[in-house]
Amino acid sequence: MSDGQTSVRVAAPPEKVWGLLSDITRMGEWSPECVGCRWLPPADGARPGARFRGTSRNRWHRWSTMSTVVDAIPGRSFVFDVTYFRRPVARWLYALHEEGGATVISESVEDRRGRVLRAVSPYITGTRDRARHNAATMETTVERIKAEAEA
Repeated sequence: MSDGQTSVRVAAPPEKVWGLLSDITRMGEWSPECVGCRWLPPADGARPGARFRGTSRNRWHRWSTMSTVVDAIPGRSFVFDVTYFRRPVARWLYALHEEGGATVISESVEDRRGRVLRAVSPYITGTRDRARHNAATMETTVERIKAEAEA
């Protein structure tokens, strides 16, 4: 079940779009909340089981998470699970499909926080309405990926 979703049509082939969005070292360029990610050795790219650390910021709030790639099919999908202190936070899903010579990117998120993280996350992230906040950041993220892919 998705807790938020957005889509955008991109005038670029799916492989190019996938190459951009699956390069998590560039996620800070796309997302208004994520300021950077780095692969954790031995990972150096998007494949199932690869792990990375992400750092996010919302005003003066800063936090880091750990993520594990669940699915990575070039030109089709990129999915990763996010944890905070080994507790589930979210599953982020990017799906791509070709449509009339363009690529449609769909970004969605499943909130996987338990009761404890739901209670404390506003103090960590600075937002009480995570669903609304994610909806806004997803719109910006896919628009920035679109701009880069079409450049």
